[in-house]
Amino acid sequence: MTGPVYAVDGQAISLSGGNLSYVIVVALIAIAALVMAALFRREVLAAGEGTENMQRIAHAVQEGASAYLNRQFKTLSVFAALAFALLFLLPGDAGVRIGRSIFFLVGAAFSAAVGYLGMWLATRANVRVAAASRDNGREPAMRIAFRTGGVVGMATVGLGLLGAASVVLLYEGDAPSVLEGFGFGAALLAMFMRVGGGIFTKAADVGADLVGKVEQGIPEDDPRNAATIADNVGDNVGDCAGMAADLFESYAVTLVAALILGSAAFGAEGLVFPLIVPAIGALTAVLGIFLTRAREGESGLKTINRAFFLSAAIAAVLSTIAAFAYLPGTFEELEGGIGSEHDGDPRLLATGAVIIGIVLASVILWLTGYFTGTDKKPTQDVGRTSLTGPATVILSGFALGLESAVYTALVVGAAVYGAFLLGGGSLLVSLFLIALAGTGLLTTVGVIVAMDTFGPVADNAQGIAEMSGDVEGEGAQLLTELDAVGNTTKAVTKGIAIATAVLAATALFGSYMDVIGRELTAVGETLDSLRDDTSFALTIVTPSVLVGVIIGASVVFLFSGLAISAVGRAAGAVVFEVRRQFREDPGIMAGTSRPEYGRVVDIVTKDSLRELATPGLMAVMAPIAVGFGLGVGALAGYLGGAIASGVLMAVFLANSGGAWDNSKKIVEDGHHGGKGSEAHDATVIGDTVGDPFKDTAGPAINPLLKVMNLVSVLIAPAIVTMTIGPDANDGLRYTIAAVAALIVVAAIWISKRRSAVIGDQELARESASV
Repeated sequence: MTGPVYAVDGQAISLSGGNLSYVIVVALIAIAALVMAALFRREVLAAGEGTENMQRIAHAVQEGASAYLNRQFKTLSVFAALAFALLFLLPGDAGVRIGRSIFFLVGAAFSAAVGYLGMWLATRANVRVAAASRDNGREPAMRIAFRTGGVVGMATVGLGLLGAASVVLLYEGDAPSVLEGFGFGAALLAMFMRVGGGIFTKAADVGADLVGKVEQGIPEDDPRNAATIADNVGDNVGDCAGMAADLFESYAVTLVAALILGSAAFGAEGLVFPLIVPAIGALTAVLGIFLTRAREGESGLKTINRAFFLSAAIAAVLSTIAAFAYLPGTFEELEGGIGSEHDGDPRLLATGAVIIGIVLASVILWLTGYFTGTDKKPTQDVGRTSLTGPATVILSGFALGLESAVYTALVVGAAVYGAFLLGGGSLLVSLFLIALAGTGLLTTVGVIVAMDTFGPVADNAQGIAEMSGDVEGEGAQLLTELDAVGNTTKAVTKGIAIATAVLAATALFGSYMDVIGRELTAVGETLDSLRDDTSFALTIVTPSVLVGVIIGASVVFLFSGLAISAVGRAAGAVVFEVRRQFREDPGIMAGTSRPEYGRVVDIVTKDSLRELATPGLMAVMAPIAVGFGLGVGALAGYLGGAIASGVLMAVFLANSGGAWDNSKKIVEDGHHGGKGSEAHDATVIGDTVGDPFKDTAGPAINPLLKVMNLVSVLIAPAIVTMTIGPDANDGLRYTIAAVAALIVVAAIWISKRRSAVIGDQELARESASV
């Protein structure tokens, strides 16, 4: 099924045989990436699993992670079915609507598959890394951990490319419209997995730390702590499954935005070149994974960074070659697009945009590493404040997060504006180049995902080593070092994911404007014909637009608050349960009794799944309420406000949490009094505050921005139809807005009511038992 997607001049776009051949090659590269993932997986599973005791602990983590994700997917299947039906009801060609709904399910399934694959392998690699550190040393342990991430990274790029290329091959000119469904499915699933996994992992982590480290004075992964298994399970369902799904949807949604705008700006070539660039990234990702080999006396972080920068540099060179080999030298030679309206060289513009994206990824890596690394002054300063108590630890980490957010936001803003300037005055070309910068950043995603998965694998490996007692001396010290490296790589990948989210959201913002323009043209109107209260006025002082900006920024704050509150609620339940077990069974502390690990896993599983509905409903319904209630101009302001506040909030939460976590590592390495000191207690409290910041609320903002932008793109035609033209219906659109707003209010009210009830019940139980 093929059909036109209309460029600015109204010309229908179709792909020639040569362009179709390129797309087929991209699809083959995607399949090759999946084959490499299978090969890396086989290598990881071939490694030794250590002692029987280590294997028993790892098996408990595997069971808990699988049980949680299976229950989560059953819960999410209801949301997927509803979204599938609603997408089909949107206006448009029947073939496109069917394709969009089907590929919504494909995108959701791919996102879930990447997340599940990451979790499944990470829960089997952790024990192998622990065994390698004990028996073989640094290089084999690092290789296993990073190759585990390599499996997830290659699966991410492989499935992302395969999905996008398949849509282009099947739908050609209608591909951008169908890809909206693919991106929406990936983003929606990722947001749910990010929120649910984040609540699970941080509730268990916070509860384990507060009772184990602070109250009982036992190590983090002491087997006497009933929350330790849940904590290790959480690393996998949050940092592996959740983050892998998050990065996959970043990959998918960026491609969606690039293809929507590329078809209008560059014509047929705009449907193909955005696929070529990440295909190059798939090849360089393999190289980056192979280059990650520890050298004698070299820190693990330096090894990983070297591989990243080398693969990024090679991707920049190959992308430049691809641009000059594939794209014509003038806009007149493009097959469709804006034609002679632009006098630039498409090859130079595309090359510049891709390089901006690659440079952005490199700068974010350096900047995030500077603010969160254990060997850098900012985090060391946070660790030093532990000498004066937890309050100063909180204050210094909070200040670090706020400051680092400004620098990161300015860097991302500079990249966006740089790509915009390349457009040479054409808004459409500028927006496409911003999206193309996002695809440039995607060339590093394979290595980025590997870096992220490295973190929880190393963390779990240390936990298994400590709980089993079978790894001592140099092996134990190596795992501690790798755990600290993993904290930094996780923070780095969160920073890069945020940058990708901003580029994708900005490009989708442009796609939203393009959709509005095309819908107005279809009913014989222009932007100027819209009423004042719904216009795209180019000044923010238009009341409806300003109100939209405020609401958009507010949603990010509310979303973050709800996520952090959910962690606090679930962590409280964990604290009560672990205290109860210590109190009722003295043999646990004496080491003669085994804690009831399953009760804690069950608590955080139920609480995290119960919290999924509120943020999901808010992400989908809030844009509907603003768009239908206040108009397309207000919805544009809403998206702008959400993007601006989202990038600052996400970086602030991620970097402050990362700094608190690594400041704790600094103290645990023997500085400022070491483990068991008052300084250590202070940094543990800082870490527990930072846990929901960096691993729940902060990362979840990335898919939130893209879900809201995609919902806006999808509903834009209906808003225009109900606002102006022969089918205008104010009564219906205001009714839709009111229903959407009521759903959001009801979900928030239920969430806040649940908070009070859970707290009262647990407090009553605790008081009754004393």
